[in-house]
Amino acid sequence: MLPPKLKPGDKIGIVAFAKRISFLEIQNAISVFKSWGLEVEIGQTIGAYWNQFGGNDEMRKDDIQAMIDDPEIKAIISARGGYGSVRIIDDIDFSSFRIKPKWIIGFSDITTFHSHIHYNFGIPTIHATMPVFFPNNSEESINSLKSVLMHETMEYSEISSYGELCKNGKTTAEIVGGNLSILYSNCGSDSSIDTNGKILFLEDLCEYLYATDRMLQNLKRNNFFENLAGVIIGSFSDMKDSFIPFGKTAEEMIFDYVKHLEIPIFTGFPAGHINNNKALILGEKINMKVNNNRINLILKKG
Repeated sequence: MLPPKLKPGDKIGIVAFAKRISFLEIQNAISVFKSWGLEVEIGQTIGAYWNQFGGNDEMRKDDIQAMIDDPEIKAIISARGGYGSVRIIDDIDFSSFRIKPKWIIGFSDITTFHSHIHYNFGIPTIHATMPVFFPNNSEESINSLKSVLMHETMEYSEISSYGELCKNGKTTAEIVGGNLSILYSNCGSDSSIDTNGKILFLEDLCEYLYATDRMLQNLKRNNFFENLAGVIIGSFSDMKDSFIPFGKTAEEMIFDYVKHLEIPIFTGFPAGHINNNKALILGEKINMKVNNNRINLILKKG
């Protein structure tokens, strides 16, 4: 069920899944996509305003639905995250998407779409940067999206600066997950995820450490950590502490929940709310190996 890779002449749609965004803020991304030989379809939600959202719920839903149902659109990327995907996910009709899958791209709030699609349809999606971030993204970040999108190739070799929070091992399994706050908020819904036999990837931004532990406790109580094949801890950026310190970082907390498992664990993978945000294919089997604080992740389809 892997969506087909894009080729020059194919069309990618840009939509505001959640927070509002101006046309000016996506200009850099439009130029990049055109340099890859792609055509760009701009959604009606770009430049639309309804409070903090890129248009009201119905407008955003209709815009995404039009992109899903248009056979000329081969991939759909959210212009930015923020908040709002959960308000529309249950009203999206994925009938045509199930018959002819196309790439859904984004991260953070877009974790709702990733998880919903994986759990209900078993179709891979791309966790990657979004147009609002293109001007500040590293070259490696942008190129990683191109490699996944146009070549269906993902190959990384990264060294961790959190050596004591890594565990050697290797596995071949699907990566699932994304933003911790969103995964937590979707527990018990049709947009939750099945982590059984999967590699769990986590990232987040600007959360209090005590709240992070509360979210992890919830994942534990929902059996997210019961039968994992591996763990990848991404970026936890600008995390906040209370007046009385919690005593552990987010990375240390996650490691504590999974360190007893006989699985590979890697901490500090460059994905999340950082400029060097590297693309990950979620929902497709990946070769993962951790050895001496180095991770090798490989998927080659093209």
